[in-house]
Amino acid sequence: MPGSKEIRTKIKSVQNTRKITKAMEMVAASKMRRAQDRMRTARPYAEKIRNVAAHIGHANPEYRHPFLVSRDTVKRIGIIVITTDKGLCGGLNTNILRLAMNKMKEWESQGEEIEVCAIGNKGLGFMQRLGANIVSNVVGLGDRPQMEKMIGAVKVMLDGYTNDRFDRLMIFNTRFINTMKQEPTMEQLLPLSGEAIGAPTGNWDYIYEPDAKVVLDQVLTRYVESLIYQAVAENMASEQSARMVAMKAASDNAATVIDELTLIYNKSRQASITKELSEIVAGAAAV
Repeated sequence: MPGSKEIRTKIKSVQNTRKITKAMEMVAASKMRRAQDRMRTARPYAEKIRNVAAHIGHANPEYRHPFLVSRDTVKRIGIIVITTDKGLCGGLNTNILRLAMNKMKEWESQGEEIEVCAIGNKGLGFMQRLGANIVSNVVGLGDRPQMEKMIGAVKVMLDGYTNDRFDRLMIFNTRFINTMKQEPTMEQLLPLSGEAIGAPTGNWDYIYEPDAKVVLDQVLTRYVESLIYQAVAENMASEQSARMVAMKAASDNAATVIDELTLIYNKSRQASITKELSEIVAGAAAV
């Protein structure tokens, strides 16, 4: 059994660790509320531009934007992987990166080539270790997503699809369900079809100025950018929620360890006192 001094040192170390994890839990809880507010405030814009994009996409049949045209064959795929810049958030990054890696292996086994855009330091490091073909990346987004920082990397992927460098564009991110549940998801960004673009609720007619191509280029590009921004906002809300839960679990575990070590320390001290008393009694009896 370790000595009393070693046990006291261990207890002090765990107590210091618990102070850190408790502070990180409180910080994550504060950031989580702000991240959830940003995520919710971005949803009305995303819904409105989805509605406009659906109407515009169906209102001008003589011009089909490349984002709306499905390719006959898929030989090359572009993927956007959204992760966090920092760790200590449980299995959040592990789950989304495992999903991305499994899909990449599946596509590669079918002979498809893959180009990667990594948003977040953890995803960038993982893709580099995996030996993936990384064509663009963004790190250091902070606690508030800003489209200005992401636009360069996103444009590389959109231009790649427009220029036929790949035939599909997929996005991997963590969807925020609630504080205790975050779900890794994969969605198809391009070509826009099905639920991604939606169907118009009525027939709207438009007069395009200067022409339909310019208008559709702007609206559909902004629409895809809004989808990516919303995915990053959801991922950040998931990050803070996962970190708060992970730090709370660490704090609770530290408290349990402290209680166990305190019990061991008390037993050790009691055994030492009992031994000293026995020696005194034995010495007195001998005299």
